[in-house]
Amino acid sequence: MKTHMSNILIETGTNEAEILEIFIDEESYRGYYGMNVAKVLEIIPLPKRIIKPPNTTSPFTVGLFNHREKIVALIDLAKWLGRTRVEKKPPNVLITEFNSMVNAFLVSGVTRIHRITWNDIRPMDGYMEGLSESITGVVELEGKIVLLLDLEKTIADLNPDLAVIDSTGGFMEAQTTSLNEPIRILHADDSGVVRRNVKRLLEENNHFLVESVINGEEAWAHLLNVKKRVLEGGCKLHDLVDVVLTDIEMPGMDGYYLCKLIKEDEELSSLPVVLFSSLITDRLLHKGQSVGADGQFAKPDLALVSFIRESVEKRRSGNC
Repeated sequence: MKTHMSNILIETGTNEAEILEIFIDEESYRGYYGMNVAKVLEIIPLPKRIIKPPNTTSPFTVGLFNHREKIVALIDLAKWLGRTRVEKKPPNVLITEFNSMVNAFLVSGVTRIHRITWNDIRPMDGYMEGLSESITGVVELEGKIVLLLDLEKTIADLNPDLAVIDSTGGFMEAQTTSLNEPIRILHADDSGVVRRNVKRLLEENNHFLVESVINGEEAWAHLLNVKKRVLEGGCKLHDLVDVVLTDIEMPGMDGYYLCKLIKEDEELSSLPVVLFSSLITDRLLHKGQSVGADGQFAKPDLALVSFIRESVEKRRSGNC
């Protein structure tokens, strides 16, 4: 039976999330995992005809199949996680769209959709982040511990060229700017790998200074401190922060809610806010527009660099 996904939430910027709970059956254990419903197009049975291309280098790629006149790669989620799936009943396939790509994931089954807030999710920071780069957060749902999956990493593992930023950096040439002072960027992303790579690329190849934080909560606290300094010291806002660059999916506070808070604040509303996320698709652009985002770029679209530079050149005025 095929199931088409549709969002429960109507409003954007409420800091709420819709999490699809899935499971993987092992020999004596059932692991529960979650993914953002916004990434899931539909749920289907395992296709009858799957083609395994020759010389496939990925150990977790099952093969290719035709879905709605499009060839889609089927990824065995258990193998990608390093688990051994035991087939106790016919599996499900999740058709997803993110990073401007359509892919499919093989799972043991689907439980239900949960409506929660990003505050309910505990981030994988510090020591926990080092344990697994495949998990971005943990949430307790109906007495079960559910691990939130970093699906973007599967795409990077399939093809490193599709990662947010090439690990070698430097595939983007330095660009000139008419600004004398560096462009100050506040970057929020829950992935440590993304934060490090974005900071390195922007600072090495451009006239940028990047302040990195792990989620919207830290970004908002930073901005409130900036606002206080502006009000007390007489400096202009853009002497301290020029642009906010933010992911959307983040435990604690998501990028939509962060953007809404900024645009509704009298002192901070002039700050350009750029959404940089795997969730930027044609069908979801209206969400960013509804909270006042100045720009929206799908990872790994680095056209955002030129957009940031042009936005700052238009807005910046003077120094302290």
